[in-house]
Amino acid sequence: MSNQNTSDLIEAYLKKILEESNKIEIRRAEMAHLFNCVPSQINYVINTRFTIQRGYSVESKRGGGGYIRIAKVQISDSDQLLKQMAQFTGNELSEKDALIFIQKLYEEEVITKREGNLMLSVLGKQVLGEAGANEDYLRARLMHSFLERLSYEEE
Repeated sequence: MSNQNTSDLIEAYLKKILEESNKIEIRRAEMAHLFNCVPSQINYVINTRFTIQRGYSVESKRGGGGYIRIAKVQISDSDQLLKQMAQFTGNELSEKDALIFIQKLYEEEVITKREGNLMLSVLGKQVLGEAGANEDYLRARLMHSFLERLSYEEE
């Protein structure tokens, strides 16, 4: 058996189902029972690995008939993707979220692998870490600039 942890297994299981259907509905308690874990671990996986930045929409209803719906977000074009990313970037952007955005841009073929690596090198802690408290602010400004420039090239 591989060294995957429970969170990785839950993620893989849900993604496999999503390959067959663009939308799924699950129950927290049933998933927790299936993976022999607490329901909060299901929440953790969904909140960290099925985000809009990663191309998923999540809807949740708690209570007796509660459910979690996960759907793949269908981006109509790269311009729409760039606008959504700019909106989610805000005034601060962590290194982790920058990586997620860059991976999504690459997966959607908006940027090449080389362009993604260049963006990563500029947005990384190695470069921006010396900015101290302004690191996430500067990263967000740079990402906005990248996204704006990429949107110009699409036209």
